Amino acid sequence: MRQAAKVVLGLSGGVDSAVAGALLLEAGYRVEGLFMKNWEEDDEVGYCAAEADLAMARDVAVQLGIPLHKANYAAEYWRRVFAHFLAEYEVGRTPNPDILCNREVKFPALLDYAHRLGATHVASGHYADTLHEHGTSHLLRAADEGKDQTYFLCRITQAQLRPALFPLGGLLKTEVRRIAQDLGLPNHSRKDSTGICFIGERRFRDFLSRYLHAPDGDICTVEGRIIGRHRGLMFYTPGQRQGLGIGGVEGAGEAPWYVVARDIQRNRLVVAQQADHPLLLSDGLVTEPPHWILHPPTQGESLLARIRHRQPLQVARITHMSANGLRVTFAEPQRAVAPGQSIVFYRDRECLGGAVIAGGNARSDMPLPV
Repeated sequence: MRQAAKVVLGLSGGVDSAVAGALLLEAGYRVEGLFMKNWEEDDEVGYCAAEADLAMARDVAVQLGIPLHKANYAAEYWRRVFAHFLAEYEVGRTPNPDILCNREVKFPALLDYAHRLGATHVASGHYADTLHEHGTSHLLRAADEGKDQTYFLCRITQAQLRPALFPLGGLLKTEVRRIAQDLGLPNHSRKDSTGICFIGERRFRDFLSRYLHAPDGDICTVEGRIIGRHRGLMFYTPGQRQGLGIGGVEGAGEAPWYVVARDIQRNRLVVAQQADHPLLLSDGLVTEPPHWILHPPTQGESLLARIRHRQPLQVARITHMSANGLRVTFAEPQRAVAPGQSIVFYRDRECLGGAVIAGGNARSDMPLPV
């Protein structure tokens, strides 16, 4: 009798990877779990997420009846992901470490362990789907559009995708919770994790301040009127409304304030009382060198794209394409294009790949206040 294929599953302690393991076992795979510790704990009071996650992953592995391996990739995470993360913030950009982490740490770690254990596949609890045909692999959006995580997988390679299994691709999150409860998994009601990949839910401003100096400066209107002080430009993003600390401004009315620009040269945060201010709207953008999971699209082809996770898909065209970068135009103006974030492209359900945004072309030619 032919032996069942072996899979190494990234087991994080969360409900998604736990249910992924249960579904793989149900499908007849031999499953072994891998818990990846990618951040060394620090002295932040009350923060010990890795210990709690590992304890839960152990409980899940016992419940599923699978071995659990543990590996420390903190040095790799720092070198391949976190150093870049800090460098981007230091120059006023807004990076997305989750995308880089999947390509540089998570999938290499899973594949390395698969090789060591003689496994033919790797798996995770990502909400994504795949199509394998004619020796190539396609990354597809998940059935649950609200949970789809192909945005974070846009930079994985064919070598990483070919052996990958995503058991949750055809399920809604509500179904995953129900399965976990029906199976009596110990984490069936555990809250979904948020925050930076492998760093977790901590006070972001305090955390980042340990590594980077963020001088405070003026908050001013687009007309140049100073109305407050910011606590470091790196802590603000285009379109942000919360946390500006702007009280009542004489003659300004009660409408909320929004970040419309960050003047890095003068260390000033520019705000306006208009959610769709012209400085926030872009008809297009330019990127750094793109990554294509399989084949690049055709220049000028009508595609779907998103410039942030969970953004509704937008109609876009690549009007100029080269190995050095892309020029993209949108059918509708896009709000709050953020350099350092990524644009990810789709053809129907298929995720084609993406690129880091270098800048947007604001619809307004209004100069920043002097």
